Amino acid sequence: MIDHIGIQAENLAASAGFYDRVLAPLGQRRVMDFGEAIGYGSGDHPDFWIGRREDQIPNRPIHLAFVAPDRDAVLAFGAAAEAEGMEILHAPRVWPEYHDNYFAVFVRDPDGNNVEAVCHHP
Repeated sequence: MIDHIGIQAENLAASAGFYDRVLAPLGQRRVMDFGEAIGYGSGDHPDFWIGRREDQIPNRPIHLAFVAPDRDAVLAFGAAAEAEGMEILHAPRVWPEYHDNYFAVFVRDPDGNNVEAVCHHP
């Protein structure tokens, strides 16, 4: 349904470092870098973009959920975020209220967004 999503970063270098490290365990990497905007994906097409903040309106935190190929990737995502000094909002666990195999971790990114890695497999 969604082709791609982009968010603005207050400090693009800090956000890029964060996303470089937390997305790597999920098989995602920088696929485009224009200096003012960086695109991440698993192939040649960026699915997720970060860009330098342009609007002067206050940042409103959003929720992003990235697909993890397995539960170890969810754990590695959370560990990478924690190593970056980011807040762990919800430690990795099964969330049966979503479905029996919903395994996820929720963290803050450098701009205060709620970022999740989720695996839907046992």
